[in-house]
Amino acid sequence: MTEALTVSAVQYQALAGGIIPNVEEHVRLIEDADSHGARLVIFPEMSLTGYDLALLSAEEAWLQPDDPRLEDLHEICRRTGITAVSGAAYREPNGTPRLACVATHPDGTTAFSFKTHLHGPEEALFRAGQRALLLEVDGWLVELAMGTDAAVPARSAAAAPAGADAFAVPGRYTMEEARRLGLHLAARAMDNRMFGVLANLGGATPAGPSCGLSGFWGPDGFQMKNAAGTGTEVVTAVLQRNAVRKFR
Repeated sequence: MTEALTVSAVQYQALAGGIIPNVEEHVRLIEDADSHGARLVIFPEMSLTGYDLALLSAEEAWLQPDDPRLEDLHEICRRTGITAVSGAAYREPNGTPRLACVATHPDGTTAFSFKTHLHGPEEALFRAGQRALLLEVDGWLVELAMGTDAAVPARSAAAAPAGADAFAVPGRYTMEEARRLGLHLAARAMDNRMFGVLANLGGATPAGPSCGLSGFWGPDGFQMKNAAGTGTEVVTAVLQRNAVRKFR
């Protein structure tokens, strides 16, 4: 167990062309995060394709179990010792469609967390998950949420009793949602006395342009650090365990 954990929130403007070019860009950005000492790297919701649900009519836009297209992602995590969380549409072995976070660990294992609060057109494409993934990195416990999961207080309230030190949100907030973004992350962090982390999808999406603002919130609810713009950017912060102990 470490007293500090260095985390990078990657605000990411997804590339056209599907999963393979985005995996390549994820590798480059993980190398960037590694140069800043990151042990955990969080990418946005649907980072491996971009949030364009029309693309999901093509089967190749979906991740499959043990998908070989993630091989380079596994290799960079093995080489750097980083745990990386990316976002994708995923079909479970039984065919169930999920809006997923994909946690790639340095030991070669992969874990999945599924969005629990779908909204709008997502409801026709995916099945909601029933629980979140609690990641362990260097003795820190990080609860994963996705997008609108952060808007539901009960979703993060269950994380603190489970021992979570941070609540990480791969998201997709547009310009019109900038105020909601700040309220969601600050409230979740302060109410549960944990760190909040947001990796927002950058650039343009079918729902509107990104508002950026990827970054970190302390257990007091105050924002610690955020992205300067709305495009691709690696934002890194060192989380201190004493900041959590102070309020618990």
